[in-house]
Amino acid sequence: MGKLQGAPGDDGAAGAMVKAEEISLLVDGELDVERIEGVCTRLRDADSVTTWVCYHVIGDALRGSSAIMPGFAARFATRLAAEPTVLSPPRRGPAPAAIAWAAAATVAAVSVVAWVAMTTLPIGDASLPAALATARQAASVRAADTRPAVDNEYLLVHQEYSPTTAIQGARPYLRAVAATDPNARP
Repeated sequence: MGKLQGAPGDDGAAGAMVKAEEISLLVDGELDVERIEGVCTRLRDADSVTTWVCYHVIGDALRGSSAIMPGFAARFATRLAAEPTVLSPPRRGPAPAAIAWAAAATVAAVSVVAWVAMTTLPIGDASLPAALATARQAASVRAADTRPAVDNEYLLVHQEYSPTTAIQGARPYLRAVAATDPNARP
């Protein structure tokens, strides 16, 4: 075989040198055709890849092509602009059935709101004076008039310290109770 191939029993350093020399020959294009496949197979390990990259950098430096050539950015921009733009697929519109269901839901919601409004609001000129009178009467009520009558003023004054204030939302439904007769049974 060739003089670059290691003999059985050779140590690893000589084998590494053979690999490096074979990689150099492969980079230069001088490696025998029958050995190319074997060298490419050995390029899978990290040391061989490092040697491969190192020899390419050395070759670029010897040829003087290691620096970026003048006008590289302009050439790159021209080639990039010439490439076709890959866009996402066109957006599909909603299905006709989805549009029909959305329209039906909108009509139903508007109908419910209109029905509730029509049944709760007074309509017509005849009920307008009655609604205005009710509004005027509500405006003339004082806050003191809405306070419930309590026999024990102490309970009324100290209601804010009552444990019922910790119950959120239940306070309007609770009433203070006081017994006038200590022997009274519930």
